[in-house]
Amino acid sequence: MRKINPAELAEWISQSSSTTVSPQLVDVREPWEFEKCHLPGAVLIPMGEILGRLEEIDAQRPVVCICHHGSRSMQVAHFLESQGLHDVCNLTGGVEAWALQVDPQFPRY
Repeated sequence: MRKINPAELAEWISQSSSTTVSPQLVDVREPWEFEKCHLPGAVLIPMGEILGRLEEIDAQRPVVCICHHGSRSMQVAHFLESQGLHDVCNLTGGVEAWALQVDPQFPRY
């Protein structure tokens, strides 16, 4: 599992084009957290639902796991790797770090 910081993810997203594969953003927080704030394009699959929703994750694309501070997403990233996904990243610091380092207007909680 690779770790990716918010600035690196922002650059990756901005550089994604028809020739560069964009990452799948898998937000593993709870629905109420996702409603408060989420990265554009992120898909909500709460941590407790990952096992039952693995088919929603494209194993051929890179995956970036996201949570509030990076702990839950790290656990999910390790789990996804154990299930055979090879290009899995954890957003270090989660959406809190995204708000502090990339987008000061991003809602915090």
